[in-house]
Amino acid sequence: MYLDYFQMQDTPFRLTPDTQFYYQYRGHKEALEVLTVAINMGEGFIKVTGEVGTGKTLLCHQLMNSLGDDYFVAHLANPFLSHQSLQMAIADAFGIDIDESTPAHKRIKAIKERLIELNDSGKQVILLIDEAQSIPEDSLESLRLLTNFETEKTKLVQIVLFGQPELEIRLNHPAIRQLKQRITFSYHLQPMDKTGVEGYVQHRLQISGYQGDPVFSHRALNLVFSATRGTPRLVNILCHKALMLAYGAGVKTIQPCHIRSAAKDSDIKTTPAWQRQQYVYPFLMGLASTAFSASALFWLSANI
Repeated sequence: MYLDYFQMQDTPFRLTPDTQFYYQYRGHKEALEVLTVAINMGEGFIKVTGEVGTGKTLLCHQLMNSLGDDYFVAHLANPFLSHQSLQMAIADAFGIDIDESTPAHKRIKAIKERLIELNDSGKQVILLIDEAQSIPEDSLESLRLLTNFETEKTKLVQIVLFGQPELEIRLNHPAIRQLKQRITFSYHLQPMDKTGVEGYVQHRLQISGYQGDPVFSHRALNLVFSATRGTPRLVNILCHKALMLAYGAGVKTIQPCHIRSAAKDSDIKTTPAWQRQQYVYPFLMGLASTAFSASALFWLSANI
């Protein structure tokens, strides 16, 4: 592909959540600080939300890597599970060997005993759940019951939910109000600003091994920001395709034309909505002004 052409050792803009390429822009830095503080305080439920593509899964993996040996960390990547299946998945993540025929009360007992065992060994148990907006209602209630397990001084398990904004809607449902009340720390991930996008692109190129002159022109980076509005996943898509286009054209510097072609291929509009409104609004006002003038002239002519 383009790696040899640009003298890179790794693909810089892959979509998989590779923590090697983790870039701590302001939003991710603040979110990680909130998570670290909340976990150190032993809070039961913690929530991180963000739009699609803002890097929630990568943040989840980065948090996993940042927690030391004093923690036992379990991770559920796909929690769209029934009440029973979620309990089975949690038991498996905690290293408990039970089968589906095990009655519900025995599953709960086994999970509690395992949590006590981990606590007695000095481990702080953290359960990280990605795509939490997809958890069914009855399964959310199962999670709430887990946080009832505690000693006199601490919770036996802390649960961190990572989800899209739809998670907020789910939690506002009256049936889930008890769980929502237990969420003491929350953070909403925002897209990157223009400076963040520029730093993000340069960081990933550097991690990939690139050491030459700037690959992306300043105007190209401006267009990347305006087209993606700072969403990391969209930045990755545009930059990856732009590198392929530049390689195919035999050029070393990516220009706005490459970004526009990549955006068109990805069905991403390169003119942001606010800018389109700048053109549409004056046009409509012009039509209204013309119509008003014509009506005024007609009224005057009819009354002279």
